[in-house]
Amino acid sequence: MDPLKHQKTEVDDLFHESRRFEPSEIFKSHANYKDIKIYQDANHDRLKFWEDCARRLEWFVPWTKTLQWDRPFAQWFVGGRINASYNCLDRHIKANMGNKVAFYWEGENGDTQILTYQDVYEQVNKMASVIKGLGIKKGDRVAIYLPMIPEAVVAMLACSRIGAAHTVIFGGFSADALRDRINDAQAKLLITADGGYRRGNIVPLKTIADAAVEQTPSIKDVIVVQRTKQEVPIKSGRDHWWHDLAKTAKTYCEPEPMESEDLLFILYTSGTTGKPKGIVHTTGGYLTGVTATTYSVFDLKPNDIFWCTADVGWVTGHSYVVYGPMANGATQVIYEGAPDFPERNRFWKIIEKYKVSILYTAPTAIRAFMKWGEEYPKGCDLSSLRLLGSVGEPINPEAWMWYYEYIGQKRCPIVDTWWQTETGCIMITSLPGMTTMKPGSATKPLPGIDAEILNEEGEVIKEGGGFLSITSPWPSMLRGIWGDPERYKQTYWSKWQGKNYFAGDGTKRDKDGYFWFLGRVDDIMLVAGHNISTAEVESALIDHPMVAESAVVGVTDDIKGQAIVAFVILKEKNKSSKEAEEILKEHVALKIGSLAKPKQIIFTADVPKTRSGKIMRRLLRDIAEGRALGDITTLADPAVTAALKQKYDEV
Repeated sequence: MDPLKHQKTEVDDLFHESRRFEPSEIFKSHANYKDIKIYQDANHDRLKFWEDCARRLEWFVPWTKTLQWDRPFAQWFVGGRINASYNCLDRHIKANMGNKVAFYWEGENGDTQILTYQDVYEQVNKMASVIKGLGIKKGDRVAIYLPMIPEAVVAMLACSRIGAAHTVIFGGFSADALRDRINDAQAKLLITADGGYRRGNIVPLKTIADAAVEQTPSIKDVIVVQRTKQEVPIKSGRDHWWHDLAKTAKTYCEPEPMESEDLLFILYTSGTTGKPKGIVHTTGGYLTGVTATTYSVFDLKPNDIFWCTADVGWVTGHSYVVYGPMANGATQVIYEGAPDFPERNRFWKIIEKYKVSILYTAPTAIRAFMKWGEEYPKGCDLSSLRLLGSVGEPINPEAWMWYYEYIGQKRCPIVDTWWQTETGCIMITSLPGMTTMKPGSATKPLPGIDAEILNEEGEVIKEGGGFLSITSPWPSMLRGIWGDPERYKQTYWSKWQGKNYFAGDGTKRDKDGYFWFLGRVDDIMLVAGHNISTAEVESALIDHPMVAESAVVGVTDDIKGQAIVAFVILKEKNKSSKEAEEILKEHVALKIGSLAKPKQIIFTADVPKTRSGKIMRRLLRDIAEGRALGDITTLADPAVTAALKQKYDEV
């Protein structure tokens, strides 16, 4: 069966489109990479290529073996000792870069800070000393639940400085989601804030954190950053205000020499079982990957002002707000709030104010900007921009063109990047000084990355559609799923008898070898660039006493890429109504977070199932997107599907 048969996208119509765009001659002449030889050298000796990338970092002890590959478990730069915090801070201070601006930070409410590398260095050393003083040691886990404020970056680097692994939980997640992640990681310390700002409202982070910590026995201490200054309960002996601790904190904390394969962080992403899976990344290989790609993909120069709009709660924030740019000594912008508060020109005002030269944002945001209208960016001076990036999901050609014309003003190359939480760094995109761009295509694998499109049997598809696979190990690849090596093997390595990494994305390759991404082929929905599993939302719905059964699918959405539609079977004596729909939507938001709230809930007496009892979500997607129904010969009761389609069409 063609895995892409039911994934109709704009790419299908424009796949053979001949539109091509070249970087300008001026851009090419100044680009970090402009010679095809980088691809040739990497293909000739891939390990040497990655060794050269690793040498861009400072190692306390050099590695003795570049790669130990016991499929599917990799170890890179074996024997090497390194520290991520040291590479992001200390070595820049030693190179007399202490006075260089690390961050221009702007809060949603208009608060601002300018932090140099020396400022961040001092704050990180203080927080590392405090964390260590609370008994946190190498190998322990620390949970971070903060808004996009400088202390979020400080906390991550403080953990990596002492060898504690951080697990950052997005500030939009609920108490239940926070609790589950803390318990899975067995974190001993939680770093949170009194609150944060979002669209003019205060997000009550401390209140949510308190509810979670009631059910997290591993948490011994909670550090609270003061952001909004509203009154919050402080539990004596457990809770500590950061500003009080900082007053007496030691100003230097020795960086811990970490083995290359020592744990750097755990980051949770949705899994098809409904239980979030903790993706494990280690120190040396991950840092090598993000440092190299920040330099090459974004053509980073010493005087650039780099703005990745992602939250540090997601991998994009880890890789391209914290570790990649800071290891390269970049100057960045960090913004706390929403792109449309107080006006829909907030992003463009920030670019104008700070003279941002590189913008890295999501197709979801770009489509929202398109909907709002080009008058907002036209009203601001965007002439400082020289490079644009897209991340999180496939960008449709129409959005690509709008981004190119109205934001880049037809002069900025666009790097459309494909990668995952699991890959750690960007894998497939253009090198902006040398690659011809096609709107909607991520172009080709980067040097050092071996990617193919395979069919069900594992055969290479040179032109056409199939499954994306990575066929050789790379330094920043995940090292497993926290506490569950079997799940790691089953999820990522079972499709082709353990030979290749299964990315879970449907992909086409055109006659020029360009990759076109068409979305997920498993039960993961990509909502506003964030992976949400059908099972996790279904579990949240079934948790409500009104619900007997649920089936969830992702459907095409003009803004978010995909939106969530839930088909719900109520228990007897419960009646379907608009009020019941709103109650269940809010329940999902409470259990997981607002990003998982269904766009629509359809109440039904049954859902299509196979004779073995498996829900046929493929047919539900057909129904929800108004397509002709696919093969229904395996259904236990085909009449169920016909009745449901009729009901959905009426709705």
